[in-house]
Amino acid sequence: MCGFIGIYGPDGTDVAGEIYEGLLAVQHRGQDAAGITTFTESFHVKKGLGLVLEVFNQDNMSRLKGNLGVGHVRYPTIGGNRGEDAQPFHLTFPVGIAMAHNGNLSNYAELVEKDFRSTGMRLNSSCDLEVILFVFARALSERVKPGHKIDKHDVFHAVKEVYAEVRGAYSVVATLADVGMVAFRDPFGIKPICFGEKETEEGKWFACASESVVLDVNGYDRTIDIGPGEAVFIDANRQVSHEKLSDKPHRPCIFELVYFARPDSFLDDISVYKTRVRFGQALAKQWIAAGAPLPDVIIPIPDSSRDAALSMALEMDIPYREGLVKNRYIGRTFIMPTQQNRQSSIRRKLNPIPLEFEGKNVLLVDDSIVRGTTSRRIVQMARDAGAKQVYLASCSPPLVAPCPYGIDMASKTEFVATGRGTPEIAEAIGVDHLMYLDLEAMNEAARAGNKKIGAFCNACFNGDYPTGDITAERLQAIAGDKLSNRDEKTTCGA
Repeated sequence: MCGFIGIYGPDGTDVAGEIYEGLLAVQHRGQDAAGITTFTESFHVKKGLGLVLEVFNQDNMSRLKGNLGVGHVRYPTIGGNRGEDAQPFHLTFPVGIAMAHNGNLSNYAELVEKDFRSTGMRLNSSCDLEVILFVFARALSERVKPGHKIDKHDVFHAVKEVYAEVRGAYSVVATLADVGMVAFRDPFGIKPICFGEKETEEGKWFACASESVVLDVNGYDRTIDIGPGEAVFIDANRQVSHEKLSDKPHRPCIFELVYFARPDSFLDDISVYKTRVRFGQALAKQWIAAGAPLPDVIIPIPDSSRDAALSMALEMDIPYREGLVKNRYIGRTFIMPTQQNRQSSIRRKLNPIPLEFEGKNVLLVDDSIVRGTTSRRIVQMARDAGAKQVYLASCSPPLVAPCPYGIDMASKTEFVATGRGTPEIAEAIGVDHLMYLDLEAMNEAARAGNKKIGAFCNACFNGDYPTGDITAERLQAIAGDKLSNRDEKTTCGA
């Protein structure tokens, strides 16, 4: 999971300011590093480790000139904690290409061996985007001849080659100097991406981003939700070409709707906010139907469960209260690179209001339960604040399988649900009653936002990997890399 934005503005404009605003809007998608690359006669680059506000300042922003640019915030999955792993990446051959992505390559190791180690070529980073960039640039170079001007057919040929060689989940934006901008999505459409346009006095602007909120804050109208195996190319004449280059079934990641995306975003024309409201309504019906103990109050574990908790409270006619205060200057614990960081940040991140807990039976609502560490500490926090009974409802089913598509949730052995039923999980995290949202109820709540989507990627909930190439050996290799990186406190990837 990363956040990116690409912008192609009218001649004579500078896009870095809008890219900066867009990166602030998707800071929740990555807190490890940030970068912006723009182009005039040459590339202008600023990248670094840290948050957007820490990486950029007035001096370095002032030199990011040009009407063609791309920006990125990085979330840790694989690789090293080095400045050279920060995106965007760029090449000067066969034309100037700057690229950023969100996702993870399941055949990264095989591609590195095939395209780099066995040929004597050298990688400049440990980030899997470099492999996508290499495959794309190599395919484009096959079409570039003296006197030939690159057109949409050449660009779409390069995208097709990426689809042919690169496995996994990814959405990509690339700017091509003096040529235009291209955005494309993996054949199964696992990772989100959207496209927008706006008209100003200077002329027509085009942008693509990993979430629609990036377009909103910069005044773009969302015009295309780029589908699975689709690419959008804007050429130097500002002509937009949109083509489907693969025929795989659409399997967008449902965990985006559960946790990652901002509630004010639309993914595949699905409102994240309304989906979470439907999660809460479904949970309420499930809670009542099961005859679960009725609480005195419903309290969300902020922030991504707030909409579901409120709708659950309304459905059950039970008071909703904000009993946990979040320190908004602490990062999201889920995406922190080490377990030690996650554990030490929980109390810094949340603090209870005892008046909402004292002498009450409290139902806490969370978006998901992964390792159980955070849940266990929050449950104890509620008891310490005076709660009589503590119940917990999860807006998603038990997580049971690792994600090879760019979500660093855990190896299989780390899930609290591994080898445990719901009563055992409840005991492990210390709650008096625990309920998970049913798998089909979760999917139905998501599908209600866009009936055209037949199914979502549910791999982390059922172990069914839509790309069909995920083996036990690959999962073991990915898990080993993640654990090694946590031990070394290193991060990279998407």
